[in-house]
Amino acid sequence: MRLTLGFLLALVTTAVLAPAAAAETGPVRATAWVETGADLDHDGRPDRVAADVVRPAGRERVPVILDVSPYFACCGRGNESQKKTFAPDGTPEQFPLFLDNYFVPRGYAVVLADVGGTNRSSGCFDDVADGNAVVNWLNGRAKAFDAPDGGRPVTADWATGDVGAIGKSQDGATAIGMAASGIPGLKTIVPIEGVADNYAQLVANGAPLATPDNTGSAFTYNDRAARLCQPFEADVKARMGTNGDYNAYWQSVNYVPRAGRVRASVLIAQGFGDSVVGPDQFAAYWAALGRAGVPRRAWLSQAGHVDPFDLQRARWVDTLGRWFDRWLRGVRNGVEHEPAVHLETTPDRWTDVRAWPPATAATTFRPAADGTLGRRGSGTATVVDDPAVGREQWAAGTSAARFTGAPLTSAVRLAGTPSVTITASSDKPAARLGVALVDYGPADVRNTANYGSGIKTLTTRSCWGVSRPGDSACFLDTATDLVHADHQIVAAGWADLGHHASLRHGEPLVPGRAYPMTFTLSSLDHVVPAGHRLGLLLGGTDGQLFDPALPVLGDTLTFDLARTSITVGLTQPEHQAHAARTPARQSSPRTRKPS
Repeated sequence: MRLTLGFLLALVTTAVLAPAAAAETGPVRATAWVETGADLDHDGRPDRVAADVVRPAGRERVPVILDVSPYFACCGRGNESQKKTFAPDGTPEQFPLFLDNYFVPRGYAVVLADVGGTNRSSGCFDDVADGNAVVNWLNGRAKAFDAPDGGRPVTADWATGDVGAIGKSQDGATAIGMAASGIPGLKTIVPIEGVADNYAQLVANGAPLATPDNTGSAFTYNDRAARLCQPFEADVKARMGTNGDYNAYWQSVNYVPRAGRVRASVLIAQGFGDSVVGPDQFAAYWAALGRAGVPRRAWLSQAGHVDPFDLQRARWVDTLGRWFDRWLRGVRNGVEHEPAVHLETTPDRWTDVRAWPPATAATTFRPAADGTLGRRGSGTATVVDDPAVGREQWAAGTSAARFTGAPLTSAVRLAGTPSVTITASSDKPAARLGVALVDYGPADVRNTANYGSGIKTLTTRSCWGVSRPGDSACFLDTATDLVHADHQIVAAGWADLGHHASLRHGEPLVPGRAYPMTFTLSSLDHVVPAGHRLGLLLGGTDGQLFDPALPVLGDTLTFDLARTSITVGLTQPEHQAHAARTPARQSSPRTRKPS
């Protein structure tokens, strides 16, 4: 049933976000400005994060689902880019996405907090500290007020203190960072396409992204923060460095090595076709969580930068509900004992598996000068770097050396994180290079090339929870977006050759000298059909991602193919492996009955 009662905001002087009248039965909506304990914008006042709350009315304490984001005003969330909206008196009205509609009637509070300097928050972008401040407030360890400046104190005496942090992309990265801090009260996180290692996200083995201005947060800042946070942003960029070296700053925002400090369970979602947050982010974090013994589950698709809500809506909502019930309410529903991974093997074909990556045979392929890819490498290949060309053009035969294997006699499954060893020289004192693994052959695949999502938005809607004026629980449906392709890039990676010896210290190259360098490609789980060919691309700068190493264009790379290789895990496709494990039952002649 749809609740149609109005929502009442009553802030009482004694610090309570609560309904003013016991007769009120609708959810309570309010805002608390939570002090972070810092003054990053240097205005002489403690920074305050705006935490918008919707919760059940009444005095029963409830757990909290928290999303900390810089996007609630600038960019929106979900496939409809929903933003927060507010009533004329400032009361929160629309909460983006379905979390409030679905979970508040089920006895949860939902808190959407604006990262420092975005939307209605003061301060600057310090997302993990901002999220932790809200968790501390929900546990009575931090101050909050009913106004951005001054105001009356408010407490969260309606909260149990048990918090689950959820969010996609930057919001997911924030949840991962919060968990790495080990903050008490954070019981679970649900990062969706989230970054765990910021260096690997913004610098590829010594090669910084081509858009350093977008590595900061000014594009999401409110007008006040865009002015006051310039010194803060300049300091962050100075600590990042511009030479691609892995330094103390990057170490501080690499959460993979800190998996042992995680006290929360983790439900993580990732698309193998995601070009925004690569699947290598998931794979490294997933493995670290496993080594640390952290309770974990994963949803893995062949889509791009997509929320599972837009892939398998009913299944995801059910899983999320049982996950929060288990870790925030203590319901022993067995969700943690179910298969660890829900995996899309090919478009719209899903299976549940106990582990990822699967047991595979590490197989090494080597390129040869005749354009083949096999067990032995030989000769050299020369590439003239063209920074205007990207990996999709490489796959079509432009500005890269291309090598292909023989047609496969049976389907194979590539899974895990491939690694490459490159031996190359440049005619300049600096060079960047790219590598891609390609499945050559016709197929209908999710449309994820060139940052596609692999889904399309329909005109119909489905409803998940309770609607109210200004905050509908009905969302545009989606469907798989397929494209017929003659090839699919299934893994890729890039590097600065000057960082061949160490990511911490790049060095000028001696023109003409060959340097070996080993690095990983993006993680994958991909079935290559019989009759297809595996391909390896060796190129220079990927024009979709990086600037050239030098302003002088046209540097030439020479690859020593005898000392160049790619290693990838191979196994049977899941349906073939299952058939091998469970042979068809045959009746004994002595027990067979007539039909």
